[in-house]
Amino acid sequence: MSAVQTQRYQEKREAILSAAALQFNQHGVKGATLAEIASSVGLVTNSVTYYYRKKEDLASACFQRSIDAFMQVATAAAAERHVTARIVAYCRGLARLFAAVDEGSHPPLVLFNDMRALPSPQFEAVSKAYTAMFRKVRDLLRSPETASLSRADLSTRAYALLSLGHWMRAWIARHEIVEYVDVADRVSDIVIRGSAPDPAAWTAASEQERSWTFRRDADPTAEAFLRAASHMVNEQGYRGASVDKISAMLNVTKGSFYHHNDNKEDLVWACFERSFDIIRTALTLADRDFGSGWERACASTRALARFQLSAEGPMLRHGAITALTDPARRAEVTRTMNRLTTRQTSVVIDGLIDGSVRPLDPTVAGHIGTGIISGAAGLGHWVQGVTEHNVAELYVRPMFTGILCPPAAR
Repeated sequence: MSAVQTQRYQEKREAILSAAALQFNQHGVKGATLAEIASSVGLVTNSVTYYYRKKEDLASACFQRSIDAFMQVATAAAAERHVTARIVAYCRGLARLFAAVDEGSHPPLVLFNDMRALPSPQFEAVSKAYTAMFRKVRDLLRSPETASLSRADLSTRAYALLSLGHWMRAWIARHEIVEYVDVADRVSDIVIRGSAPDPAAWTAASEQERSWTFRRDADPTAEAFLRAASHMVNEQGYRGASVDKISAMLNVTKGSFYHHNDNKEDLVWACFERSFDIIRTALTLADRDFGSGWERACASTRALARFQLSAEGPMLRHGAITALTDPARRAEVTRTMNRLTTRQTSVVIDGLIDGSVRPLDPTVAGHIGTGIISGAAGLGHWVQGVTEHNVAELYVRPMFTGILCPPAAR
């Protein structure tokens, strides 16, 4: 192959990857088709299959390209000598990456929402690369300040930093591109220093908080299907969460599934409604039982993180929105999520007013709180031994008092 042919091959391959990333972000790995991807770059399907024989191969290549971009950011941040400088550099590097994508100077990057929807062997290859990225981020936190942390502590905090970076992609576009680095500095400020004037303000959950219930009046059969569907979609994506698998998880027949549910997409919609109801309930109970903004924010976040890992959990992750084909439903999910994040932000503002929260950007703090709650559902994949009983101390406390805080008393 000549140099000219090689360049053309690479250019067309990159164009296909960019088009595929946009299609996968919009429709998910399940919903996107090779025909639509090809059409978006003026090709026929056979032209795409010349580069990638199957859609799963193309999706795998898209995930690898995103992982490579994130890995480059982490590698650059690792050059900083002090741990706090590495955290700042990592957040800034992500902001610059997102800005370059939004400006069009960097190719689009696929979201990681549907990574677990990949079949074997594509999933194993992508998972190996993602694990290497996780370890690189974890290494950013290794320093004399974190020498006392156990492996579980360090992995938990690395997971929080990594997942907050992914979540930042979802909301940073609400700002002007020229603000992205400034926003990243506000994120790293909260991650490093926490949100209370005094880290000693953190307290363990009270018995009252632990007694909260979120789905008291729910129909037990319907609730079982909602829990199973939420778990399966979170773990394997919409494609992987088949009716057969959901039914098998509950030890019921496929006929029983359709007796209680019209179709899988309606069930996913109901999972979103359930998740939003749980968040509303936690915020309402925190308003009822706690006084300051700091106390209410801590209580609701702790409770929701525990719920994610409890027998009653999890909630459905926001990335499952790609499973909804109805634009009106998609818009409603986004609108409701934005309103709930605004409500969480209002709690932070109350803390700024009453002095229980130190001066910080309340909007950024609200988004970080949403990301902490959402990320709790996947924590078990990265931290052995994390449970609903220790997730608050291992995972939530460092995000409220500072990611470098000492380990919790065992």
